[in-house]
Amino acid sequence: MKSIAALQAVVTAVPFDGEPSDAELDAIEQEMPLILAEVDLLDAQIMTIDRPPTVLDERRIRRARKRVMAVRRDLTNRAGTALTGGVA
Repeated sequence: MKSIAALQAVVTAVPFDGEPSDAELDAIEQEMPLILAEVDLLDAQIMTIDRPPTVLDERRIRRARKRVMAVRRDLTNRAGTALTGGVA
């Protein structure tokens, strides 16, 4: 029978403090405009769950989708220029 006591020390050698690292926080901060745009889109869609969408609802959803796509485009372009060194 093998003892797992030695393996447990390897698994728990580095305690997890439960906090995100600085790199993770920076990534979240860079993606925050996209997160907020997606929340706005979700809010607009939730409003029409229990009733047919009005013209105003459709316009709100369309604008929210356009905003999400624009923010995604901007984030992708920013990541692309960072990888290519600014030459595009």
